[in-house]
Amino acid sequence: MVAAATGAKLTQAEAELWCHTFGYLKSTALRCAINLGIPTAIHRLGGATSLSELHAALPVAPTKRLCLSRIMTFLSTSGIFTEETMIQQEEADPRYHLTTASRLLVDDDTTIASRTSCVSQLLTLCSSPLYFTASQNLAAWLKEEDDGAAAKARTPFAMAHNEGFYEVVRRDVAFGACFDEAMASDSRFVSEILVREYYGEVFAADGVRSVVDVGGHNGTTARAIARRSRT
Repeated sequence: MVAAATGAKLTQAEAELWCHTFGYLKSTALRCAINLGIPTAIHRLGGATSLSELHAALPVAPTKRLCLSRIMTFLSTSGIFTEETMIQQEEADPRYHLTTASRLLVDDDTTIASRTSCVSQLLTLCSSPLYFTASQNLAAWLKEEDDGAAAKARTPFAMAHNEGFYEVVRRDVAFGACFDEAMASDSRFVSEILVREYYGEVFAADGVRSVVDVGGHNGTTARAIARRSRT
């Protein structure tokens, strides 16, 4: 007979369930930081900035600045930023630094590096309310009987929105533009690393005369290969 769990184990188990329940807050806080332009603002301030400087750089209402500090602390605890506390005139003024992860969220047209490595649009797409709403239908979708080919092709997304993903992409101009840029940003990020650090010598070889980019959208991968072949 299995012994009953102790109070300590039960409370730890409940704490783990709380963590899972509120796990979505990580993605929503990250989406908030991207929409406010926090990584880009820190980058333009030299890669590290105090909370007071961040307040001045962002379009946050003065009455809600305390909430911003909580979001920054949460994201720092999650590893998106690093936080250090500086004591100035007997008051703590947190200072935030970019990490490797948050540097990938810098959207700054003034530098080539940020244009090729920024994946903020991909994360914005993946944290879209359209996705989140669809995920709430997963249990109902699993219980739904497949009756015919149309039902078998039905997804949780279609159940939530009464139309397929690509129908929404074509209908919703803003979401479609976000999808296009998200796919392009991921392609730029991955292809630059692949051709620079792994397969660049293959594409730069004298025997390669042509490359076909099949199944792409705007030729992002092909352009990365072409740049490598010219170097």
